Amino acid sequence: MSDHFELLGLPRRYALDLRALEQAYLLRSRAVHPDFHTTATPAEQAASLALSAALNAAYATLRDPFRRADYLLNLYGGPSAEEHKQIPPEFLAEMLECREQLEQVRHNPQALADLEADFRRRQDQVIEQLAALFAELEKIPDHEPQHLDIRRRIRMLLNAARYIQGLLRDLHAPAP
Repeated sequence: MSDHFELLGLPRRYALDLRALEQAYLLRSRAVHPDFHTTATPAEQAASLALSAALNAAYATLRDPFRRADYLLNLYGGPSAEEHKQIPPEFLAEMLECREQLEQVRHNPQALADLEADFRRRQDQVIEQLAALFAELEKIPDHEPQHLDIRRRIRMLLNAARYIQGLLRDLHAPAP
């Protein structure tokens, strides 16, 4: 089976035009949607349903910058989150401070809004760093030692992004 990029007719790279992604998804999903194949044979209906589900999964993965990075890293043979759990120690210390801040301002709506803006800014910085690393990775042959180093750095960034996403989620969770 083809990968998500191929399924949607898009180049296999991190930097994607999100409007082109949506257009490719809509075009292909209209062509294979089960509602347009009600008079087809059961085998054709099943194939339509399977392809429609695959398109939905591809679109959901590629439109999210972190899921896209994780998926693309997997295609490049990079380490999974289970294989490489490393996070820069200074980043981890910073995230623990952020968690303490969150607990201190939990009942202050303005302070929570400021923290959310800070966490979103950090998230945007990670996305920019991922884009830069993937752009660098795409220029290097797979067999070069530098390729492996960049894949590991991407994994560390994705591991760090999980912390930021957790903080954003916890901002809106009810206080314990």
